[in-house]
Amino acid sequence: MCCVTFEFNDVTCRTREHLQGAQVTAFGRDETADDLLAALLDGMDAALCAFDADGVITHWNREAERILGWSAIEAVGRKGFAGWAVRAADAQDVQDRLMAAQDVQGRQVHEFALLTKDGGRLLVRTQSAGVPGADGKPAGVYCAFSEVHAQIDLERSIALSEALMEDASWGVVLVDVDLRPAVVNAHAARAFGSGRTVLLGRPLGELLAQGVEELEGALQHVLAEGAPPAPAELWVSVRGPEGVRRRCWRCGFLRLASPLAEEPVPLGVALLFQDVTEARQAQLDTAQLRFRSHQLYRAGRAAAECEDPAEAAAVRLEFALAGFAEHALVDVLDGSLRERVRLLRWAASPPGLPGLPEPGAIPVRYDAGHPVLQALDRAGSVRTSAPGGQADGAWAGARRWPEGAAHALCTVLRSRGRSLGTLTFLRGPSRAAFERADAEYAEEVAARVAADLDLSGR
Repeated sequence: MCCVTFEFNDVTCRTREHLQGAQVTAFGRDETADDLLAALLDGMDAALCAFDADGVITHWNREAERILGWSAIEAVGRKGFAGWAVRAADAQDVQDRLMAAQDVQGRQVHEFALLTKDGGRLLVRTQSAGVPGADGKPAGVYCAFSEVHAQIDLERSIALSEALMEDASWGVVLVDVDLRPAVVNAHAARAFGSGRTVLLGRPLGELLAQGVEELEGALQHVLAEGAPPAPAELWVSVRGPEGVRRRCWRCGFLRLASPLAEEPVPLGVALLFQDVTEARQAQLDTAQLRFRSHQLYRAGRAAAECEDPAEAAAVRLEFALAGFAEHALVDVLDGSLRERVRLLRWAASPPGLPGLPEPGAIPVRYDAGHPVLQALDRAGSVRTSAPGGQADGAWAGARRWPEGAAHALCTVLRSRGRSLGTLTFLRGPSRAAFERADAEYAEEVAARVAADLDLSGR
């Protein structure tokens, strides 16, 4: 609809120039200019007719014929609309208002009720303007018109586009076929943490640190197959002046096609999104808390069936690993030593990890400042990660952890006011680093494991 508007305004202005310069037929001009102007008028998407200085119709294009049903042969040569395209009671008023455009500058806008060839009435909105002759005197009037409801639809479309680009409470990004932003509204610019013009033409990979593959895949799917039936939620990491921010966007997609082409030609994709990070994060936290509480409940029921408290402690570790970490290591203090701290590997879950000491009496050689020793000193939890959160064999090996470890959480085992050892959870690079909520869960597991170990006398 917007494209039609631009074409309409441009063509009507050019038509005025042609009517002035060519002075076809009724205004006195050669046949070549007349053929050129006739082809131009017939190719317009707007209905258009022209009057000479006496009000006689000189031109009537195909769109006017489509709207009212009167052909050019039937219309050209008639004086005004009286007696055929307008009611007799309205004819003089319509004629006076149309021809008055010769005496004023610019276009005049009116609404008239015209008659169709089959006898029906149609409300149209007209734009008329005078056509001066070579001597500068009024030589006629051209009049472009369309059905009022079609014009209102056009105005609504324009108003909607402007509102989306300025006042919408969700982000709107028009992406071209090269998947680069072509138009960005104010809300989307704030979501990206940048100015509207700065975002235009830049690859999405420069704007997003993570999630760009998923977003580009969705855009390509829309270009090829059309809009999905329902909105989709995408997690992205947005680059901005404040650093990388992890956000969840609820996205809707619309494929844009040119209305002027004979066959649909994709112009790009309209991406509409809302930031639902807080709501989704709250849901994830609630679901995680529910799952972990259920795991503790199941672990307690399973441990209650174990005769040996040490076996119960191992069962609790297996339940704790589900959805939380890849590995769990339990080191206990050597009670025979009083002058220095020495830790013995008591259990590893899953068992048989390569490169780790087997559970038994051989002490684990932790260097000074090791996270396990820090946890013992603090009687609390210590979190650490490899540089960049990537698996580093040297980093893990120096800390006596499995080669694929990238994130670690060490907490102390305490029972009856004394420390029994430490519990270490390890994650690989595919998982996120441990957070404070993870430490609280680990401390809850450690308290129950410590109680079992204390009961077993280990």
